[in-house]
Amino acid sequence: MFARFSTFILAVVGVSVLIATSARAEPLAGSELKNFVNGKRIYLATPFGGEFPLTYKRSGAVTGDGTALGLGKFLAPRETGRWWIKGGNLCQQWPSWYDGKPTCFQITKTGDKSLDWVRQDGRRGTARIEG
Repeated sequence: MFARFSTFILAVVGVSVLIATSARAEPLAGSELKNFVNGKRIYLATPFGGEFPLTYKRSGAVTGDGTALGLGKFLAPRETGRWWIKGGNLCQQWPSWYDGKPTCFQITKTGDKSLDWVRQDGRRGTARIEG
């Protein structure tokens, strides 16, 4: 009897966690996505422990700054491009980063100040947002 009760409790807890996690993850698109990033600074988590800040200005300009990460050895450490919303994606284009080609991302809001992103090539990551 105790084993059945324990299994029942574990199942209820598991379902509750799944529901809570699903409720928090909210894919964004269109004006909702635009409002989420417009005028904000997003800090992309990097694989080596730092953060890469991107500032999305209301004018449609986006500035990325990898100076603190030492990216100047590999590419222009700071660059300003443009950003826009295309359907369910946040898109951006830089003068030299990504060879000047547009890149687009699906954004999922995971909290008031957090998000997950998936780039069009399948690469994914997490970020926090301020502003």
